[in-house]
Amino acid sequence: MSFIDKVTVSVIAGKGGNGKLSMRHEIYVANGGPDGGDGGNGANVVLVATRNQNTLAAFRYQKELKADPGQSGGPQKKHGRSAKHMQVEVPVGTIATNTDGVVLADLIEDGQTAIIANGGRGGFGNAHFVSSRRQTPKFAEVGEPGDELEVTLELKMIADVGLVGLPNAGKSTLLSVISNARPEIADYAFTTLSPNLGVVDIDKGSSILVADIPGLIEGAADGKGLGHAFLRHVERTAVILHLIDAYNEDVVAVYKTIRAELKAYQADLADRPEVIAITKVEGLDDEMTDDLIKQLKKVAAKGTPIFAISSASRVNLKPMLYKVQELVQTERSKVVELTKNDDLPVISLTDTSDQWSVELEDGVFVVSGEKIEQFGRRTDFENEEGVQRLRHIMGKMGIMHKLVRMGIQADQTIHINRSGDFKY
Repeated sequence: MSFIDKVTVSVIAGKGGNGKLSMRHEIYVANGGPDGGDGGNGANVVLVATRNQNTLAAFRYQKELKADPGQSGGPQKKHGRSAKHMQVEVPVGTIATNTDGVVLADLIEDGQTAIIANGGRGGFGNAHFVSSRRQTPKFAEVGEPGDELEVTLELKMIADVGLVGLPNAGKSTLLSVISNARPEIADYAFTTLSPNLGVVDIDKGSSILVADIPGLIEGAADGKGLGHAFLRHVERTAVILHLIDAYNEDVVAVYKTIRAELKAYQADLADRPEVIAITKVEGLDDEMTDDLIKQLKKVAAKGTPIFAISSASRVNLKPMLYKVQELVQTERSKVVELTKNDDLPVISLTDTSDQWSVELEDGVFVVSGEKIEQFGRRTDFENEEGVQRLRHIMGKMGIMHKLVRMGIQADQTIHINRSGDFKY
C-alpha cells in the first residue's frame, strides 16, 4: 500500500428525522388528539485514532464520508430511532482541519476520538406542541440537516526520535539494525519515499519509537525534493537524530544544510534536542573520526552529543541510543508537566445565540442569527401553521418589530438564512 499522508474529503453528518404530523384515529375514541412522534437524531461523524493504520490511503478512493439520517417519528407518539454515529478510523497523529484552517481534531493517542461533524436534531412531532391554548396543532417540525463541510486530513507521525539527513546518510540501515523495522535499503537517492517506524528496545523496561524519514536536500522547506512531505513528519518528534555520512566532502556543510531546512520550515525545530551521528565509520581510523567530530563540535550547539557509529559493525550504537533515550525522557516529562499546570486562566465565552440581524437584499428581507436559523431549519415551510409558529417566535424575539420599522410591506419575502422563505 502506497503512503498517503494528506487528503481532503467531504463530510456530511446525518440529517435529523422529521417529526410526525398525526391525529389519533381509533374506534370508540372520540376526538382523538395529536399523536405524532419526534424524529430521531442524525449520526455524527467521529474520527477514531488507531495504531493499526499508518497511512491515509483508505481515503484515496473514499472522498465522501456520509453518516446515516435519523428515522422519522411515527403515529401513536412513536419516536424515530437515532442513527448510529459514523466512526472513521485514522492513524494516530492525524490532524483534521476545515477550509479556513481551523483545527477540528488533533488525534495523538490510540483510541482517541473527535466529532468533526454533528448530526442534525430530529424534528418534534405535533404531539410535542399540545398545550392549553393549542390543543390540536396541525404542524410538525422537519429534522435539521447535519453539518456539511470539506475536511483536510493530514498525518504527522508521532515518534520519539526523528532520523534526519541527506539521502543515503544511512537512516534506513540504522533503523533496520536497531529495531524490527524493514525499510527498503539501496544505494540511490530517495530510497525512502515514505516514513518508516521502528520500536527500539533500549533495555528490558523501556523502548523508544524511531521514525526513518525521507532524505533532506537543500531547499526542502520550499518544497524541493520530497519537501514538505518529509518535514511535516519531524514536527512532533521529541529528539532529532542527525545522520551524516562520514564520506561526505564537508560534514559541516551537510549539518548546516539540514539545520537550515528544519529552521526554514518551522523555527522551533532548530531548538529541539539533537544528537549527531557520523555514519559508516567502519572503514575509518580513530584519528579520522576524531577529526570529523572536532569539526562538528565547532558548529553544533554547546553540549550536543556527537557519536561516530557504524550500523554494519554496530560500533557505538548502544551509547548513542542510551543518550537518545535520556533526551527523550527529559522532553516528554516537560510535556507532562505542562499538562499538569492548573494555573491557566479560565476564559468565559459570551452566549451570542440569541443575537440576530436583518438585511434588505434585492427586495428580500434576510434574517440571520444562530437561534432563529435553527428554528428556520426545523420549520416545514409548506405548512401554514408551521410558518405561523415561526412568525410567532420571530415576534417574541423582536424580529417582526424590526421588519416593520424597516418598512416591510404585505407579501414581501422574508428569508431565514440557509433555511427557507415565506411571505410577510
